[in-house]
Amino acid sequence: MNFNEYQQKARQTAIYPNKDNNFIYPTLGLVGEAGEVAEKIKKVIRDNNGIITQEKKEEIKKELGDVLWYIANLAHELNIDLEDIAEGNIEKLFSRMERNKVHGDGDNR
Repeated sequence: MNFNEYQQKARQTAIYPNKDNNFIYPTLGLVGEAGEVAEKIKKVIRDNNGIITQEKKEEIKKELGDVLWYIANLAHELNIDLEDIAEGNIEKLFSRMERNKVHGDGDNR
């Protein structure tokens, strides 16, 4: 499955208020799910000395899937193909590597 296929399938499962005219809902869901990923990692550090068991890895994988779902639906709300996001991000990162601009901050380095 490629990114656009995933985005289309994820969209079929999207049920939320004012769908197709509501970028706020998937934005809030995205940050909530990203927080759940961070929370699971935090607890691995706190409770398991930073060792990620197979069970925890599966839990984190599910949360990352939820993050991906919200990204796909937010992108749809903004009329952006997930494939374009992925390609643009890789192009940006390789450009930074080639120009030795990986370190530092700012979007346009």
